[in-house]
Amino acid sequence: MSFHHDNDHDDHDHGLAHDLPRLIGRRRLLGVMGAPGLTAAAAPAAALECVALPWETQGPYPADGSNGRRRSDAVLNVLTQEGVLREDIRPSFGGLTPLAEGVPLHVELRLVDAANGCRPLAGRALYLWHCDALGQYSLYDLPEANFLRGVGVSDADGLVRFQTIFPGCYASRWPHMHFEVFDSAEAAVSGRAARLTSQLALPEETCRAVYTTASDLYANGLTNLARNSFDGDGIFADNSPAQKAQQMMTLAG
Repeated sequence: MSFHHDNDHDDHDHGLAHDLPRLIGRRRLLGVMGAPGLTAAAAPAAALECVALPWETQGPYPADGSNGRRRSDAVLNVLTQEGVLREDIRPSFGGLTPLAEGVPLHVELRLVDAANGCRPLAGRALYLWHCDALGQYSLYDLPEANFLRGVGVSDADGLVRFQTIFPGCYASRWPHMHFEVFDSAEAAVSGRAARLTSQLALPEETCRAVYTTASDLYANGLTNLARNSFDGDGIFADNSPAQKAQQMMTLAG
């Protein structure tokens, strides 16, 4: 991946921004645990020319402080909530309990500077969010859940890792994930603008395999997949072939 360079707290809780240095320090000591299922990378091996990813819409369900469920609602912002800085984004957090069920997916994204020889970008924060197995988004379609949302910080090699589930497919879009990149975790939780907002697509062959073999969880997956195409998707369609190649995730496992 390349690019150019409603809180509920106790009285003693100053929020995520206050606790961030301690939380980041703790996470640097943690190893990356393996899990059964699929493993995804940000781009295929053939797309290593550091093609800068295009800006894409956040979509209607970002929960990043830019909108609410309806125009009359207060904005939704998980980025300020303690617990959002995490690798496993399948559980809800911050007092919410629902857990996202689906085929396990380990996501590994590499942040590099497209304008500076593919130099790895360390210490950047990446906010990842996507729909559940039925194509529903937490906090909007599912107001009692905030799963499948989380922030990771890139390591010295520019890598950010998440444990999640394979996204479902809804009628109007090709299967995808959303993400925003910030200069730092502090920037992500303070309301500063993202350096990049974009989306990643899932390969058709794997989507069909997942939706077929786990049809009890992805009940509408094949039906909705048949209504869409990657090249005809309203978000990805106007990108160059090189950009599309960079946005299509590779999977194994």
